[in-house]
Amino acid sequence: MCLAIPSKITQIENDMATIDVDGVQRAASLLLLADAQVGDYVIVHAGFAIQKIDEAAARETLQLLRTAADNYDAQFKKH
Repeated sequence: MCLAIPSKITQIENDMATIDVDGVQRAASLLLLADAQVGDYVIVHAGFAIQKIDEAAARETLQLLRTAADNYDAQFKKH
């Protein structure tokens, strides 16, 4: 199973992007997205940006993931 987390493009050099999710930065190939720009949100799979996603949807998804993580921590890390 793959969990696609929206990532914001912060830099592009050649066909590679630097993407950011909550301060964590990684490299992703843009070979599959010809029209990606700095500031776009993308879905990354196996190191490749495979789809652009609008900012509102990206922010909503990120908030849902944060909420799910907080709920998990509250339920399973009651030490």
